[in-house]
Amino acid sequence: MEGSGDDHGAFIEKFILPPPNSSDQQQQQLPLHGLTFAIKDIFDVAGRVTGFGTPDWARTHAPAAATAPAVLAALAAGATGVGKTVMDEMAYSINGENAHYGTPANPCAPGRVPGGSSSGSAVAVAASLADFALGTDTGGSVRVPAAYCGIFGLRPSHGLVSTENVVPMAQMFDTVGWFARDLPTLSRVTDVMLPPVAAATDVDAEIRRRPSRVIIPADCFKILGSSDDDHTYEILNACAAKVFGCDAVVDNGNLGDFVSSNVPSIGKFMTDLSAVEASSSCVPALSAISRVMRVLQRSEFKANHAEWVNTVKPNLGPGIRERVQEAIASEDESAMEDLHAVRTEFKSALAALLKDDGILAIPTVPGAPPKLRMDAALLEDFRARAFSLLSIAGLSGFCQISIPLGTRDGVPVSVSLLAGHGGDRFVVAVAQELHEALQAEAAATWGSSA
Repeated sequence: MEGSGDDHGAFIEKFILPPPNSSDQQQQQLPLHGLTFAIKDIFDVAGRVTGFGTPDWARTHAPAAATAPAVLAALAAGATGVGKTVMDEMAYSINGENAHYGTPANPCAPGRVPGGSSSGSAVAVAASLADFALGTDTGGSVRVPAAYCGIFGLRPSHGLVSTENVVPMAQMFDTVGWFARDLPTLSRVTDVMLPPVAAATDVDAEIRRRPSRVIIPADCFKILGSSDDDHTYEILNACAAKVFGCDAVVDNGNLGDFVSSNVPSIGKFMTDLSAVEASSSCVPALSAISRVMRVLQRSEFKANHAEWVNTVKPNLGPGIRERVQEAIASEDESAMEDLHAVRTEFKSALAALLKDDGILAIPTVPGAPPKLRMDAALLEDFRARAFSLLSIAGLSGFCQISIPLGTRDGVPVSVSLLAGHGGDRFVVAVAQELHEALQAEAAATWGSSA
């Protein structure tokens, strides 16, 4: 069932959560004064049950004793909460379809999935039901719905934003992220949610800093497969040259080759890729990175939730049920040392590549949002290509912002910028410099090729 009605099926529960009491004058000076925000049903709100996307979780858990710090930060900055949003069950999907609560309707691409697991949060923002929304991103759960719904989404550097009183999926990768329809709002929320810097001058310096290198790897855009005629690769290259000129080197070297050469432990994970992962539309080294991340994620999910799943035997929807059972039955302990070695080497290699002032530009997702109830085999191919892109920020812990370029042939197109760990304000500032040029270039390119 797809969400319908005025709220596009985005909300599981509507309520008003006002900011703390203060004088009108004090309220007006707060950075998020007057803004409303939606809250993914993975965040605790004191006195309310956190549902984690599935009725059996809500049934077996008591109301939260405390509110998540991320929610409190938004409230303290003057924003008003407007309700809890639908999410994929147990946060174990990037599709956005929920068999129990319905699938939030994608306002940007009717008939297509909204993306998950933060589906309702993205839809609430895209449908102008909230000014911004909180979600979580473990394997792509902010970046994917942002891309599918044609809005901005930020996955911050891992560990920078508190995940306390947020139901864990896999703590090694869990991040609190957020959505907005425009960059000024996203930037305001980012300033509130991130830890404060030492001084105001440091914030200014971070915003003014320009990249010295913009890496736009050609192989990552080949992952788009048959969708590569959207010309996002050419659009990005043209805009980087136009906006940064001689200040930044544009590098089109293949990321897969870089990973193969600089992550020594990756070799053993490239020998047993599936047919889908080894296909011509994938980059084998990035498929191997994806596999490493997904096995680590699966192991942590099992440690977090196996006891509850085995005890309650929840009624999970199709797709989620099989994924959860596979995680619970997995025996990955023997490979943990090798998996952690890849993670450490990859993070170090990517840090050396980007340094303090480099930007990596890639597709957010490998094409248009899948249609509702897509054939399972086609969806599996799409997921494999998606995770080879999403795992770059996931395994490294680096920050990533998804930027909408507009719609082409009735579906949204987006790109992403990544920066090194802690470069969150920097990557948002670079997005602000590039966005207008990207939209103009995309409109000119698609207008002439339509």
